[in-house]
Amino acid sequence: MNRSFPLVRTYPLVLATLLVAAMGLILLATPASDAARWIVGAYALVIAAWEAAGMIRQLLRGHAGLDILAVTAITAAVLVGEPWAALVVVLMLTGGAALEDYAENRSKRELTALLRKAPQRANRILDGVAADRPAEALTEEVPVDDVEVGDLLLVRPGALVPVNAILVSEHAVFDESSLTGESLPVERAAGERVSSGAVNGRVALVMRAAARAADSEYQQIVRLVEQAAGSRAKVVRLADRYAVPFTVLALGIAGIAWAVSGEAVRFAEVLVVATPCPLLIAAPVAFLGGMSRAARFGLIVKGGGTLEQLSRARSAAFDKTGTLTIGKPILERVLPAHGFGDDELLRLAASAEVYSSHVLADSVVGAARQRNLALLEVEHAEEIATNGVAATLNTSHGPDAVIVRVGKSSWLREYASDLTIADLAPGELAIYVAAGHRFAGAVVMRDRVRPEAGRALQELRQLGIERTLMVTGDIATTAEPIARGLGISEVHAECRPGDKVRIVSEVQPRPLIMVGDGLNDAPVLAAADIGFAMGARGATAASESADIVNRFDTLASLPRAVRIGQDTVRIALQSIWLGIIISVGLMLIAAFGFLPALLGAWLQEVVDLVAILGALRALGPRSERGPRSPLAEAAAHKDEPPAAPSSEFSGRPDGITRTSEK
Repeated sequence: MNRSFPLVRTYPLVLATLLVAAMGLILLATPASDAARWIVGAYALVIAAWEAAGMIRQLLRGHAGLDILAVTAITAAVLVGEPWAALVVVLMLTGGAALEDYAENRSKRELTALLRKAPQRANRILDGVAADRPAEALTEEVPVDDVEVGDLLLVRPGALVPVNAILVSEHAVFDESSLTGESLPVERAAGERVSSGAVNGRVALVMRAAARAADSEYQQIVRLVEQAAGSRAKVVRLADRYAVPFTVLALGIAGIAWAVSGEAVRFAEVLVVATPCPLLIAAPVAFLGGMSRAARFGLIVKGGGTLEQLSRARSAAFDKTGTLTIGKPILERVLPAHGFGDDELLRLAASAEVYSSHVLADSVVGAARQRNLALLEVEHAEEIATNGVAATLNTSHGPDAVIVRVGKSSWLREYASDLTIADLAPGELAIYVAAGHRFAGAVVMRDRVRPEAGRALQELRQLGIERTLMVTGDIATTAEPIARGLGISEVHAECRPGDKVRIVSEVQPRPLIMVGDGLNDAPVLAAADIGFAMGARGATAASESADIVNRFDTLASLPRAVRIGQDTVRIALQSIWLGIIISVGLMLIAAFGFLPALLGAWLQEVVDLVAILGALRALGPRSERGPRSPLAEAAAHKDEPPAAPSSEFSGRPDGITRTSEK
């Protein structure tokens, strides 16, 4: 009984319609059978008046809808003595909302699962505690939104990391499989960064908050999902575009049938089968189903309109580092300038790169740690997007702190006139270092092409992508060998963010997909028809600018997204045309007098149900299983906290700023 009350509150008109129908059926078995017709007819006219008022409000806002057919059908059926047929149309109108809610909830199941599992609470440590004795910590449980940067947090075994944080404990193991696609546990050491939503292993940990909840990885994903769940696609609006011509056609057939036969009942018989619920419900359900299917594979689609654009995409542009390549280059060699040693140069570069969000930064820092180099104290750091990072370090070259710049040669040449360009082999890249106004040397690295990149590009061509190009900030000698190996003949190298936006805006044919993953990709992702962010590494700016966020670190997700978009639009259009064709067919049958009003109304209900079930095909086949996303993980393990994030995030230590140049 308790479960019925929410249904009553949610669908009062459905309940009222069923009660009126039951009352009428009871009265039919009594001498007051005429009263049944009056009650049913009066109720139908009240609902018609209610719907007409809403329809008029929509018309005043400039939105023409299909409700006029239902209102006209109800009124006509009552006036020609078919109140029961009118009641069936009323049931379709009121029950259609219930069917739509069910279908939408079914299709959004993957999307909403994550929202229910977002971190809500955190255990904040009140007194100082040794990192190796978390059990002794005195804590208070607080809402995750109350956590401030710098707070010490206790993360219990199996619990979610509530905010982006720095590991204080000596060693930890986290489950990050649901976002990165990596099935093995990930080990972290003291000082490493961990994103919110990661699931702790079997040992309690101490962590220091590096970002507030609103700026943390998991909450960023939640906002993306909320945006996706509330979207409405352009193709869905196509159903509204059919409203006026369909209404004119239906009224025309009904009017001709009445005029030719001379029977007003023909007018009502035609209109009761001219209420195209599939146009109103099935298309939105198909798009929500497609978005849910994408979420199953770690693809957060921000809007149904993105699926429509994907289905028509004809060009694709790619950033290089972290997109076509793995984005974790390995150290090839160190080329110190005169007066600097190998280890000293690498130490300078790594000390500054700690504060960079570029995908090369972690590789430089990792190479220094492999050599057991102690990093230098940083007083201040500033990241200059597309150029590099400038950090004030305490070095051995004088008593005062020195500004160390790490990045592109074109940028460093402004500060170190003695800079020498490194001699690079194909596929190698160099990071240049300057200490004050002295050129310190270059760190040479080599990135590896993603093993799935070639296959992904081949699939894109099979799916109708006619033009592919690379748009990168790297130099041509590094970018061109990789592009040639992948069959990309068009390369735009050494591009700044503004250059990328200009190039992408001029590319034909459209629509165009732009694929990137870094801070400097955010403007071009926003400018493209479809921005596709390789977000597994937590590049928040890129993720928020993009239309699709790929939570798994694989380029194979791109052709999958295009395929899902094509399938979804095909199913949505099938639903629209199914509703039109069947409704027109039933109208013609009714026009010749072969379909009584009551039977026609019930047939229309069946057609509506079939169309909605057909739209749910956009969810994909049951046998289709992809890597477990945070959404699928949350749905499958309702009693367990889901793993979610990546290993990088947007939070920065105090005093660290980032400057974007466009």
